[in-house]
Amino acid sequence: MDKQAIIRSIIVSSPEIIVILGACLMLFVALMKNKHQLNILTGLSLAIVVLAAGITAGLVGAPQSAYGDTFVVDGLAIFFKAIFFLATALTLFISKRYLEEENIGEGEYHALLLFALVGMMIMVSGRDLLVIYMGLELQALAFYVLVGYQRRDPKSTEAALKYVILGAVSSGIFLYGLSLVYGLTGTTELSAIAVSLSGEEPPGLALILAILFLMTGLLFKLGAVPFHMWVPDVYEGAPTPITAYLSVASKAAAFAIVLRIFLEGMNQVGTIWIDAVTVIAVITMALGSFVALVQTNIKRMLAYSSIAHAGIALLGIVAGGQDGVASVMLYLLIYTFMNLGMFAIIVMMRSGAVRGDNIDDYTGLATSHPFWAFLALIFLFSLAGIPPTAGFFAKFYILVALINQGYVVLAVIAVLLSAVAAYFYIRVIMVMYMKPPTRHFDLALTPMLRISLVVAGIGTVGIGLIPGWFLDQAQNAAFEAPLAQARSSSLLH
Repeated sequence: MDKQAIIRSIIVSSPEIIVILGACLMLFVALMKNKHQLNILTGLSLAIVVLAAGITAGLVGAPQSAYGDTFVVDGLAIFFKAIFFLATALTLFISKRYLEEENIGEGEYHALLLFALVGMMIMVSGRDLLVIYMGLELQALAFYVLVGYQRRDPKSTEAALKYVILGAVSSGIFLYGLSLVYGLTGTTELSAIAVSLSGEEPPGLALILAILFLMTGLLFKLGAVPFHMWVPDVYEGAPTPITAYLSVASKAAAFAIVLRIFLEGMNQVGTIWIDAVTVIAVITMALGSFVALVQTNIKRMLAYSSIAHAGIALLGIVAGGQDGVASVMLYLLIYTFMNLGMFAIIVMMRSGAVRGDNIDDYTGLATSHPFWAFLALIFLFSLAGIPPTAGFFAKFYILVALINQGYVVLAVIAVLLSAVAAYFYIRVIMVMYMKPPTRHFDLALTPMLRISLVVAGIGTVGIGLIPGWFLDQAQNAAFEAPLAQARSSSLLH
């Protein structure tokens, strides 16, 4: 690599370099004990995220590659990085109050958040399976520690143990699939893999196994059935801000690499995996929706809700094409606002002996705090897909993409399961609005938590008011890749 190529690579990857250096800086700042340390760490972390976001915005334009075309900054990467920056900033706002309440260490927490961020940034810019895997492992290692960050809480420790064991298994499975792809094609670059597989007719057993292993590893990261077992326990046991971050940022990163690998690298063999993804999407929606009905812990309810939402987003991948890709991207942006907003409500309710984890904790909230109850109502309506909130349009555009590709049966199933899912969201609203309060609410409303709630509310309502503009941005950001055309093999076409 010549000097000019090295400089270009550094410039293209400068946001990742800044976040890595910032994460290391957090560890040094943590050693300097100060009564305002938490404020300093939060402010520095936010400044690093904003700086990285600004530089990333400056890279908007024609796709730029680096490190021998294994790393790319294109529309898809920039769109997803914007989601990561947004999710990280809101998580930092939410975390400050939580860390004060729990009185747990701050320096390592902020460093790990930034390491998770840079891992996801590398994932979405990877055009090589090894680069994607490197980013995947970096963010996974950070999340393993963050999930178990409350060392004195048995639930947090249990959640971390389950996540580490199952995460290691899924990573091993993904890596084995990667090795099979390399053995079959002689390359790990997605574009070269696409060229190599274009003449694969009929597909051999080794290729089918390779796709199966890759898909299994990625479905675990998405929390899709049958690899969803870790989701409710990890969501319940992890610190609430980490649960929020994991539910939106990690899921968005996993979907980004699914789009990269299957719609760019393995588009030519779509007939192998499209039926499997179709069936998994339907089962994932059904299980998440029905099991959430019986939950009394709101974090577990949102965990199964997350599973159902993963199933809906998978339908956008089934639809394929530019509309399908754009609908998934928009869905994940909207999900970031409404889900982080709901978890911010949970943190707001956490005060003293009240944890805010049980649905009964919200009884009569609208009577004493109507504004914050109204914000919770907006987030829940959006998660349920009720107009005119952004969540309605997130589902609507995926349904349109499905119908345009001829998947009418799939669209009908998605609508019916969304109607089932609406019940458990509305149940929380009824508890807040239809029952008298049973206790005095001592809400943990710090300035930063107020900001995070208002920003999430504005995003949830704002996208619902002008959804077409945001869809256009997603379509413009969607990469020009050879998307799957062979859809007639789908079982539910």
